[in-house]
Amino acid sequence: MKIDVLLGGDLAQMGSLSENLAHAGADGLFTYEGKSDVFFPLVRAGELTDCMLYTNVAIAIPRSPMHLAYQSWDLQRLSHGRFALGLGSQIRPHIENRYGSVWDSPLGQMREIIEATKAIFDSWQTQSSLNFVGKWTRHTLASPMLTPDPLPYGPPPIWLAALGPKMTELAGEVADGLLVHPFTSQSHLETHTIPNLSTGLAKRSEAPQDFVVTVGAIVGIHDGSEEGRLQAEAIVRGLLGFYGSTPAYRPVLDTHGWGDLQPKLRQLTKEGRWDQLGSLFDDTQVSTLSVIGTAKEVGGELQNRFHGIADRLALSIPQGIQSSDLSILVEATRL
Repeated sequence: MKIDVLLGGDLAQMGSLSENLAHAGADGLFTYEGKSDVFFPLVRAGELTDCMLYTNVAIAIPRSPMHLAYQSWDLQRLSHGRFALGLGSQIRPHIENRYGSVWDSPLGQMREIIEATKAIFDSWQTQSSLNFVGKWTRHTLASPMLTPDPLPYGPPPIWLAALGPKMTELAGEVADGLLVHPFTSQSHLETHTIPNLSTGLAKRSEAPQDFVVTVGAIVGIHDGSEEGRLQAEAIVRGLLGFYGSTPAYRPVLDTHGWGDLQPKLRQLTKEGRWDQLGSLFDDTQVSTLSVIGTAKEVGGELQNRFHGIADRLALSIPQGIQSSDLSILVEATRL
């Protein structure tokens, strides 16, 4: 398995941060659409490292496939073929009230965005005419002055983020990879995610050559002391509570018979009691939905849980991680 780490923070620090993470052993660097732009940090990382780079994720529905194509093409060229466009649908309140866009049929919209972006990629790579007409988007104008040169590495792959069965199946059917949200478990992956993905893969006319499964994992690192463990656990509990309060993530809890926890978490958010979310999880739930320990312990447990399931692990480390600990973690996953 490849080990990937979040690249986030002040844009001015992205160069040194990406170099430090690469030197510590990170195989890949990814960004997410949070407090800042999801593409910009990858520019410096593409210049200064040999890591795989990807968005995890760029919210697709508010964006034009043409915008996505131009940004991806530039990053693929800059990184010499080490970029993947990770796309996600988000949820309706964000699409309508945060991005001011249209939430119509997320499954259909995501399929069309991927197909349209791939059609643009193919037009640019083969220098052929562009003629994509869909329900939500249309791309039929491609003058030579606006068409990038072909890439010697080929177009970048498109990885789709999915949690529900239909979106996971869609990833297998039309994308080049699957991005699994970090709010998951080994059991949910084995009993739901991988079977749904396999259903989608079976619908393709040809088997994909390099389909990539990237699994997110929530991680808490401590120094082995009781105080350190409690601090790491408290931060991880907060993140679990944040994700668990969202109805879209209830299927993961349902897998373990914990579905009744979700509305309780939701109610706390409505009451503004965000600091209490983590207290609703018992120790079994925390250990099932995250990995907490020393860097060596975490690396070993990640290997035990996800070897044979994931091609890449995208670590979600809410407390951050020291370069020395990352090196130990990465080494432990190789044992």
